[in-house]
Amino acid sequence: MPLVIKEKNKLRVNKAFEWAIHIAGNVLAFILVTNLFDSVYVDKNHPFIWSIIIVLLIALLNKTIKPILVKLTIPITGLTFGLFYPCVNLFILKLVDWILTSHFQLNNIFMALFFAILLSIVNFLVEEIIKNIIKRVKKYE
Repeated sequence: MPLVIKEKNKLRVNKAFEWAIHIAGNVLAFILVTNLFDSVYVDKNHPFIWSIIIVLLIALLNKTIKPILVKLTIPITGLTFGLFYPCVNLFILKLVDWILTSHFQLNNIFMALFFAILLSIVNFLVEEIIKNIIKRVKKYE
Protein backbone atom coordinates (compact mmCIF):
# COMPACT_ATOMS: atom_id res chain seq x y z
CA MET A 1 0.00 0.00 0.00
CA PRO A 2 1.67 3.25 -1.11
CA LEU A 3 1.80 6.17 1.31
CA VAL A 4 1.54 8.79 -1.43
CA ILE A 5 -0.81 8.39 -4.39
CA LYS A 6 -0.65 10.28 -7.67
CA GLU A 7 -4.03 11.18 -9.17
CA LYS A 8 -4.56 13.49 -12.14
CA ASN A 9 -1.03 14.94 -11.85
CA LYS A 10 -1.61 15.69 -8.16
CA LEU A 11 -0.12 13.98 -5.15
CA ARG A 12 -2.10 13.06 -2.09
CA VAL A 13 -1.40 11.02 1.00
CA ASN A 14 -3.17 7.68 1.32
CA LYS A 15 -6.39 8.30 3.30
CA ALA A 16 -5.77 5.35 5.65
CA PHE A 17 -2.26 6.63 6.42
CA GLU A 18 -3.54 10.18 6.94
CA TRP A 19 -6.30 8.91 9.24
CA ALA A 20 -3.81 6.80 11.24
CA ILE A 21 -1.53 9.83 11.72
CA HIS A 22 -4.47 11.93 12.95
CA ILE A 23 -5.61 9.25 15.39
CA ALA A 24 -2.07 8.68 16.71
CA GLY A 25 -1.51 12.42 17.22
CA ASN A 26 -4.82 12.84 19.00
CA VAL A 27 -4.23 9.79 21.21
CA LEU A 28 -0.83 11.19 22.23
CA ALA A 29 -2.36 14.61 22.98
CA PHE A 30 -5.19 12.97 24.90
CA ILE A 31 -2.82 10.88 27.01
CA LEU A 32 -0.69 13.96 27.67
CA VAL A 33 -3.68 15.96 28.90
CA THR A 34 -5.06 13.14 31.04
CA ASN A 35 -1.68 12.60 32.69
CA LEU A 36 -1.02 16.29 33.33
CA PHE A 37 -4.39 17.33 34.72
CA ASP A 38 -6.65 15.74 37.30
CA SER A 39 -9.83 17.31 35.95
CA VAL A 40 -9.83 14.96 32.94
CA TYR A 41 -10.76 11.45 34.06
CA VAL A 42 -10.35 8.28 32.00
CA ASP A 43 -11.36 4.88 33.33
CA LYS A 44 -8.42 3.36 35.23
CA ASN A 45 -9.10 -0.10 33.76
CA HIS A 46 -7.19 -0.12 30.48
CA PRO A 47 -6.72 3.66 30.15
CA PHE A 48 -4.84 3.35 26.85
CA ILE A 49 -7.68 1.41 25.24
CA TRP A 50 -10.23 3.90 26.58
CA SER A 51 -8.08 6.75 25.22
CA ILE A 52 -8.18 5.18 21.77
CA ILE A 53 -11.95 4.67 22.01
CA ILE A 54 -12.45 8.28 23.11
CA VAL A 55 -10.30 9.63 20.27
CA LEU A 56 -12.10 7.44 17.72
CA LEU A 57 -15.44 8.73 19.03
CA ILE A 58 -14.16 12.31 18.79
CA ALA A 59 -13.04 11.63 15.20
CA LEU A 60 -16.44 10.18 14.33
CA LEU A 61 -18.29 13.17 15.80
CA ASN A 62 -15.87 15.55 14.06
CA LYS A 63 -16.80 13.99 10.70
CA THR A 64 -20.55 13.86 11.32
CA ILE A 65 -21.80 16.49 13.76
CA LYS A 66 -19.04 19.10 13.68
CA PRO A 67 -19.66 20.28 10.06
CA ILE A 68 -23.31 20.93 10.96
CA LEU A 69 -22.32 22.81 14.11
CA VAL A 70 -19.75 24.89 12.23
CA LYS A 71 -22.34 25.90 9.62
CA LEU A 72 -24.89 26.77 12.30
CA THR A 73 -22.39 28.89 14.24
CA ILE A 74 -20.85 30.79 11.31
CA PRO A 75 -22.50 34.11 12.33
CA ILE A 76 -21.30 33.93 15.94
CA THR A 77 -17.84 32.73 14.86
CA GLY A 78 -17.62 35.64 12.43
CA LEU A 79 -18.69 38.17 15.06
CA THR A 80 -16.06 36.88 17.48
CA PHE A 81 -13.36 36.74 14.75
CA GLY A 82 -13.05 32.96 15.11
CA LEU A 83 -12.78 32.89 18.90
CA PHE A 84 -16.02 30.90 19.15
CA TYR A 85 -14.65 27.99 17.09
CA PRO A 86 -12.99 26.23 20.08
CA CYS A 87 -16.43 26.20 21.70
CA VAL A 88 -17.58 23.89 18.91
CA ASN A 89 -14.70 21.57 19.81
CA LEU A 90 -15.68 21.91 23.46
CA PHE A 91 -19.24 20.87 22.60
CA ILE A 92 -17.89 17.75 20.84
CA LEU A 93 -15.79 16.88 23.91
CA LYS A 94 -18.73 17.37 26.27
CA LEU A 95 -20.84 15.19 23.98
CA VAL A 96 -18.23 12.42 24.24
CA ASP A 97 -18.25 12.96 28.01
CA TRP A 98 -22.01 12.50 28.00
CA ILE A 99 -21.88 9.39 25.77
CA LEU A 100 -19.18 7.57 27.75
CA THR A 101 -20.52 8.65 31.19
CA SER A 102 -18.33 6.82 33.72
CA HIS A 103 -15.37 6.02 31.45
CA PHE A 104 -14.54 9.62 30.50
CA GLN A 105 -15.30 12.77 32.46
CA LEU A 106 -14.36 16.41 32.00
CA ASN A 107 -14.80 17.92 35.45
CA ASN A 108 -13.59 21.45 34.70
CA ILE A 109 -15.01 23.44 31.79
CA PHE A 110 -11.85 25.52 31.44
CA MET A 111 -9.71 22.39 31.26
CA ALA A 112 -12.07 21.01 28.64
CA LEU A 113 -11.66 24.22 26.64
CA PHE A 114 -7.87 23.95 26.98
CA PHE A 115 -8.07 20.35 25.80
CA ALA A 116 -10.20 21.37 22.81
CA ILE A 117 -7.63 24.02 21.86
CA LEU A 118 -4.81 21.49 22.29
CA LEU A 119 -6.57 19.03 19.98
CA SER A 120 -6.95 21.80 17.38
CA ILE A 121 -3.22 22.53 17.60
CA VAL A 122 -2.35 18.84 17.26
CA ASN A 123 -4.60 18.53 14.20
CA PHE A 124 -2.89 21.57 12.67
CA LEU A 125 0.55 20.05 13.30
CA VAL A 126 -0.51 16.73 11.78
CA GLU A 127 -1.74 18.57 8.67
CA GLU A 128 1.66 20.26 8.41
CA ILE A 129 3.43 16.89 8.70
CA ILE A 130 1.27 15.52 5.89
CA LYS A 131 2.05 18.57 3.71
CA ASN A 132 5.77 18.06 4.34
CA ILE A 133 5.52 14.39 3.32
CA ILE A 134 3.90 15.44 0.03
CA LYS A 135 6.57 18.13 -0.56
CA ARG A 136 9.37 15.59 -0.04
CA VAL A 137 7.78 13.14 -2.45
CA LYS A 138 7.35 15.90 -5.07
CA LYS A 139 11.01 16.81 -4.68
CA TYR A 140 12.11 13.27 -5.60
CA GLU A 141 9.73 12.85 -8.53
